[in-house]
Amino acid sequence: MKLITSTTELASLLRQGGVIAYPTEAVWGLGCDPFNQAAVQRILTLKSRPQAKGLILIAGEPSQLEPWMKTLSEEAAQRLISTTDRPTSWVVPDTQITPSWVRGEHQSVAIRLTQHQPVQTLCQAFGGVMVSTSANPAGLEPAMTAEEVQHYFGDQIDAIYQAPLGQADQPSQVKDIMTGKLFRA
Repeated sequence: MKLITSTTELASLLRQGGVIAYPTEAVWGLGCDPFNQAAVQRILTLKSRPQAKGLILIAGEPSQLEPWMKTLSEEAAQRLISTTDRPTSWVVPDTQITPSWVRGEHQSVAIRLTQHQPVQTLCQAFGGVMVSTSANPAGLEPAMTAEEVQHYFGDQIDAIYQAPLGQADQPSQVKDIMTGKLFRA
């Protein structure tokens, strides 16, 4: 297992179909290129997560969200890129942009614009959105340290991004971009 501080090196791994662990706002996450079906399948297998559930995407800057923003009203698009007190993943209608292996059984996708600087830098180096799902097998608590990631996944992932965890006290809430309905508190 490689501990890597270089976002350029991590972005290269992602482009090659790699799966990495990285610190999000509150817990450690697993990430990959959402447009690489084999990489997404690796994450689903590692987590024992059914594809039907879908996965969250994370972006580092508003420009990375433009394809989805174009499909939204101006008000909803502003909500998607707004800064929030608590990390918020917005469920956005989508059947044309995000692959079905990321959306699962849904006609939408959950997307978060991170305010956590290490992830912003990683997304910028990668040049787009990444999959963002908690680093834990189904039924276990999300990893809170790189050591816990290592314990859960060992050499089954390609790298761990050596950067600090954010200061949020719980994973992102998930809300509907159109109605504000709360799916996960």
